[in-house]
Amino acid sequence: MTLVAGIDSSTQSTKVVLCDAADGTVVGTGSAPHPPGTEVDPQAWWDALQQAGDRLLERASAIAIAGQQHGSVVLDDSGKVIRPALLWNDMRSASAAADLVAELGGPSWWAEVTGSVPTASFTVTKLRWLATHEPANAARVARVLLPHDWLTSKLGAAEPVTDRGDSSGTGYFATAKGQWLPEVAAAALGHEPVLPRVAAPGEAVGQTRGGAVLGPGTGDNMAAALGLGLEPGEVAVSIGTSGTAFAVTPIPAADPSGAVAGFADATGRFLPLVCTINAGLVLSAAAAMTGTDLAGLAARALTAESGASGVTLLPFFDGERTPNLPLATGVLSGLTTTNGTAANLARAAIEGVLCSLAEAVALLGGEQRRVLLIGGGARSPAVCALAPGIFGADVEVPAPEEYVALGAARQAAWALAGTPEPPAWPRPLSRRYTGAPQVEVRERYAALRAGTSSWAGGVPPSDERKEPRS
Repeated sequence: MTLVAGIDSSTQSTKVVLCDAADGTVVGTGSAPHPPGTEVDPQAWWDALQQAGDRLLERASAIAIAGQQHGSVVLDDSGKVIRPALLWNDMRSASAAADLVAELGGPSWWAEVTGSVPTASFTVTKLRWLATHEPANAARVARVLLPHDWLTSKLGAAEPVTDRGDSSGTGYFATAKGQWLPEVAAAALGHEPVLPRVAAPGEAVGQTRGGAVLGPGTGDNMAAALGLGLEPGEVAVSIGTSGTAFAVTPIPAADPSGAVAGFADATGRFLPLVCTINAGLVLSAAAAMTGTDLAGLAARALTAESGASGVTLLPFFDGERTPNLPLATGVLSGLTTTNGTAANLARAAIEGVLCSLAEAVALLGGEQRRVLLIGGGARSPAVCALAPGIFGADVEVPAPEEYVALGAARQAAWALAGTPEPPAWPRPLSRRYTGAPQVEVRERYAALRAGTSSWAGGVPPSDERKEPRS
């Protein structure tokens, strides 16, 4: 049996899966936590990778890494990390995003040229923040890498290398053309940094010291699509640290509203994606506020009626990316002395997160014949039971698996095989959930979102630092 390894270096942890290269059967797993915060020393990712991959990576004939998107790893001319990497969920660069959009032609220009209108999550905004607030560090920057690029280099890539999927989330990559826009990076940073080579999908980019072939790696969402075997006409909804809705298409997206990020996928196609900052941690917070855990939250929610007897939660606890409201806070509406029960609060929390993600799905447009629900949130029986009514469609929940790591493993097998297309691994088994559309719940949520005054504007002052989560 030939084995391949896939690595998911996410916001909160590193996860490793060891798989049969022929069919993706998982034969070993490992994990290790990352430190909290919205900026992290990349060395912590490397340490976690070594811990999670102990006695696994040495058995692999090929390895690939999927990493959290957008993070900025800045290196000096000797290759040394200059400062901790600013992560996707660091909101302090919100004003930098607004400035860059205005300076370089407005939202339509960004959507047409890069495929996306940058928000505070995008790498390009981190570079502008660095230039503005840490000019001495900015002046030292010789090279900029994404988290998965840096880790792939540490494993043994022949040169700094990336892929078009993760590159499409930087804000200085022409996604439809598949090439860098160095002048945009220079406009953000103040000078032009060296950017990694963009490898072809499935290309072998080097070897580890142990002789394992290295795939180019990709972003976490692109890897999830590859692990799921996502095809055109399907939409995946992931409830993890963040919430995402994404689909695979042969046509690049260009949404001047900025709601849809026009990413590329890991296979040569495109991956339009809508991301929310708030998802799984809202459920954790709601559980804590009601004195229980996630299992208890689910149990309570299932005892409440649809619509939580009029209680509605707007789950923008930590600022929000879609809609682009970095100063937003959560809003709980409709409380009375009779409906303010733990069960209704639990139900409202789950409905609020699902409504937010249902709006994300709607922004993708088109006919979606299949909705796949993944991520840690998909393990909640209440989330699975309520999702069809909120989405207004049947929902399939694949068997629990680390789909980001699995997608990275599939890419590793592809690089090892040297074939034009990735190996045809069997699609994951899934369970189907059905339910009547909950139109009233969606309408009440939409009215609250439209009418709330829980924020004082979309962009914080340039010196304000908002650290929404660990």
